[in-house]
Amino acid sequence: MSTFDDRERAEEAKYAHDSALQFKVMNRRNKLLGQWAADLLGLQGADAEAYAKTVVMADLEEPGDEDVFRKVRADFDAKGVDRSDARIREHMAELIAVAREQIMKEKKD
Repeated sequence: MSTFDDRERAEEAKYAHDSALQFKVMNRRNKLLGQWAADLLGLQGADAEAYAKTVVMADLEEPGDEDVFRKVRADFDAKGVDRSDARIREHMAELIAVAREQIMKEKKD
């Protein structure tokens, strides 16, 4: 029974680690997305960083990416930024790989 318990604890630890890693990756992706959007919105410096934080916080509204997408889409529409829904979603997907790479690199350092 001890082997089974050890295995169960190891699986639980792996799940917790993977969940924490995914959370960090998505937060980083959202920050990178916010920085990209801030640039397109003409924001710089502290204003750009503050905007990026609002994009990260938007992800707490509901599970999945739709809350983040809607925030960026609405902000682009309000400021007349010409980016298609497909391009925003495509960039969101691209940034997941970038965010994962950054997080993994930080873990090694």
